[in-house]
Amino acid sequence: MRLTWLSLPFTAGALLTDALVHRSTAVEVLAVAVCWGGWAAGLIALLLRRPLALTVVRCLAPAALAGALWASAVGRTGPAGVDATLAVLTAVPVVLAFLPETGSWLVNGAAYGDECRYPLRAPGAVLAGPLWLSWLALVAGCLGGPFLLAAHQWLAGGVAVVVGVPVGYVTARALHSLSLRWAVLVPAGLVLKDHVTLLDPVLVQRAEIEQLHAAPAGTDALDLTARSPGIALEVSLHEKVPMTIVVDRRQEHGRSARFMFTPTRPGALLADAARRRIAVSAR
Repeated sequence: MRLTWLSLPFTAGALLTDALVHRSTAVEVLAVAVCWGGWAAGLIALLLRRPLALTVVRCLAPAALAGALWASAVGRTGPAGVDATLAVLTAVPVVLAFLPETGSWLVNGAAYGDECRYPLRAPGAVLAGPLWLSWLALVAGCLGGPFLLAAHQWLAGGVAVVVGVPVGYVTARALHSLSLRWAVLVPAGLVLKDHVTLLDPVLVQRAEIEQLHAAPAGTDALDLTARSPGIALEVSLHEKVPMTIVVDRRQEHGRSARFMFTPTRPGALLADAARRRIAVSAR
């Protein structure tokens, strides 16, 4: 991930440099500042490894690809096929940024002691469209106003800044909240931290866990997956534990002895749980 990020000035950067040649000086200077600033922010994020870094990288990498595709459409950097090759190389950091392994690597940079965080998959309703629309709103909100002002579109630019700043702030917070949903294996047991389905994190002690396994089809366990795609894991407990779940923005208090969730790396979580002497079933 770090190596491909270091390559961006030679891939997306090369395409954008050629595409900006005939733009006004103000637009060109702003574009250069935005590109280098975004690249530096991504590099710092990859060096520091925090949950915020995951949000930063997953927002910036697609923006770099979008910029490269735009640049390849309006400018040429050399012989036929060079633009396409550079655009494809720009897509590599995007693919790596969205790998489950990259997500785990970044969020565990802030893990405490002997704990391991396993990010949860995004809710199905969010993946269906709001996620991508939020990213578009974030990019447009942050860049639309400044570039319109640089192009001397004063009225449109002023309106875009006034509207774009709060939109960018709200969407950035919403996107970052998706990077803060984890199942955490700790020395005491398992913690499920998911503000989408739970009011507060739920800790179950190792001794309370009867079995941890892939959820079978048709299970009647409490569904904490937020309808996210992928393999869900089911936790069966010896006794019911209290939890407050969030249903359609309402809080419901109750107790449950069986619940399921959807991590991005279910196999790795099961293997790690077995090493920590948590009862794991292969079914």
